[in-house]
Amino acid sequence: MRLEVDGVSRAFGGVYAVRDVSLTVEPGELRAVIGPNGAGKSTLFALIGGQLAAQSGTITLGGVPVRRLPAHRRARLGVGVVFQAARIFTGMTALENVMTGAHATTRAGFAAAVLRLPSHRREEDQIRSRARECLERTGIADWADRPAEELPLGQQRALQLARALCARPKLLLLDEPASGLRAGERERLASLLGELRAEGLTMLLVEHDVGFVMRLADQVTVLDLGRVIASGPPQSVRADPAVIAAYLGPQDAVRADGPAHD
Repeated sequence: MRLEVDGVSRAFGGVYAVRDVSLTVEPGELRAVIGPNGAGKSTLFALIGGQLAAQSGTITLGGVPVRRLPAHRRARLGVGVVFQAARIFTGMTALENVMTGAHATTRAGFAAAVLRLPSHRREEDQIRSRARECLERTGIADWADRPAEELPLGQQRALQLARALCARPKLLLLDEPASGLRAGERERLASLLGELRAEGLTMLLVEHDVGFVMRLADQVTVLDLGRVIASGPPQSVRADPAVIAAYLGPQDAVRADGPAHD
């Protein structure tokens, strides 16, 4: 799915968090958005996902204008979201949490669910099987029947990703998915994102770990004070004087060539 953001802005109390931002994510591409704290990364993420409304500009998904659509309508178009803070449903198992991710793709209908018709039962069995596959893929299959609130932070983050994948998204939005993860957990996440990109899933990754981004991204957009200051392949962005001055600094620009740092 192609994502196009053109001239999007959002202000809070007269102060712009995002101002006249444009970017395009081509089908099958992994584009990263980086920048210092307060750059507007998470605000842009929420504008694309539909958790916040843009005040100007356009956002299109696969050619469909979505700026005025709420988050659940965007989900039905194929947008999957992994938030920075782990969001789980307490009182439900990890498996049940992942199954909820498929709610936007169900077809049996409300009446079939209430009456427990065969069509609903078949669909529920299919979703349960898909959810187990997603738990396996994200490395937390052993936690399937445990209460979700008992999972450690790393596993809760993996649970969010599994839930998003259960919906079979066409565009996956990830807000700092590596934040708080241990080195081994970041490596497994990087490997999975690489697999998803190879399979053709379009992804927008907001991330603070520059080394993590430079290893994975096809294209990088850099924000500072709500505006785009650079955009392009990782190698050119890493060497951009404006990016070095505003965000990386000489030492971080060198470290970005290496593996993700702790």
